[in-house]
Amino acid sequence: MDFRPCIDIHNGRVKQIVGGSLKDRGDQAMENFVSEQDAAFYARLYREAGIWGGHIILLNSAGSEHYETTRQQALEALRAFPGGLQVGGGIHTGNAREYLEAGASQVIVTSYVFYDGRVDYERLEELADSVGRERLVLDLSCRKTEGQYRIVTDRWQKASREILTPRLLDRLAGYCCEFLIHAVDVEGKSGGIEQELAALLGAWGKQPVTYAGGVHSYEDLRLLKKLGQDRLHVTVGSALDLFGGALKWEKVLEICKEKG
Repeated sequence: MDFRPCIDIHNGRVKQIVGGSLKDRGDQAMENFVSEQDAAFYARLYREAGIWGGHIILLNSAGSEHYETTRQQALEALRAFPGGLQVGGGIHTGNAREYLEAGASQVIVTSYVFYDGRVDYERLEELADSVGRERLVLDLSCRKTEGQYRIVTDRWQKASREILTPRLLDRLAGYCCEFLIHAVDVEGKSGGIEQELAALLGAWGKQPVTYAGGVHSYEDLRLLKKLGQDRLHVTVGSALDLFGGALKWEKVLEICKEKG
């Protein structure tokens, strides 16, 4: 299990938020932490620590008055750690190349490849052909509804009609090199991981998957490793000491590397 660090940017600032609280209207979000450091600071820290494969997420919509400031923060972070970070948030065929040329290892996409609540495979194929399957990560963040994990789009504000299943993962795996999956119901709440989701993803295990959401203790990390059959990577946000939490990032790295 690899530790995949994050840099979440909202209104031009590096933040940790409660994922389900994000609202485009008024650029609102319930904040757990607002950093005094810029995004490039965290990119340099990850680079110097040799932690690869993390992700930058732009949390403002393209129509936001803060979008350009947020975008510039993301670009500066990419330039600070060339080839070391993925980037997501408002990515489409028209801007994906810009982020890759700025230093992103991969682009992360959700909303662009959805239409009317379903995956738009024509658009997905166009994007994969444009950037290359090896440069594309699909974000399949989801929340549990009536016993099923329904994928959510548009910064987790809109429920799609797609249910996260092994069959769907099998089909989408042909277009990308990795999945990023936030458990939205527990994201930013530091109250424990979504165990059923972790087990589902671990049982599939055919392609790299980064799980995010709810990690608040070292025991959570070990549980995720067990449920995910040591096939999942993990993001830790609000609970990490870098973002005001109690978990030391060096210890998180150590646990992730532990052999079962």
